[in-house]
Amino acid sequence: MPSTPSVRPASLTIRDAAAGSDTSECSPRPAAGASSCAPEASTALDCCALGAGPIDAAEAEHLALRLKALSDPTRLQLLSHVAAQGCGDVCACDLTAPLGISQPTVSHHMKKLVEAGLLTREQKGRWAHYSVVPSAFAELRAFLDLG
Repeated sequence: MPSTPSVRPASLTIRDAAAGSDTSECSPRPAAGASSCAPEASTALDCCALGAGPIDAAEAEHLALRLKALSDPTRLQLLSHVAAQGCGDVCACDLTAPLGISQPTVSHHMKKLVEAGLLTREQKGRWAHYSVVPSAFAELRAFLDLG
């Protein structure tokens, strides 16, 4: 007898899906001024709609560039080290040892994050210093916010 593929409810959070959760009801998501996602929601739209609605081709291209830059594990690690400094900047020279990667590898990945608009780069003497662009993450957060 052929098995039917299991379909995950669209209401799962990213962490639920990553953990392999197979719940059949929405997970409550606290948000200022928004109703929580309740199991008694009448439609999927009540629970899981993108807050801002569909995006056009230009916006999709823009967001895809940023998300693609974030899809590399080394870039995520580098970004987390920079973001851990808050509004401060981080010297490229301080990123090689903690991650166990070479300076050219750091430069390559940081260049991709800068090109995506997620970090800024400032040259200070011999070394590049990087800092987070908060508005870029606010934009991604707004896009990824369901319901």
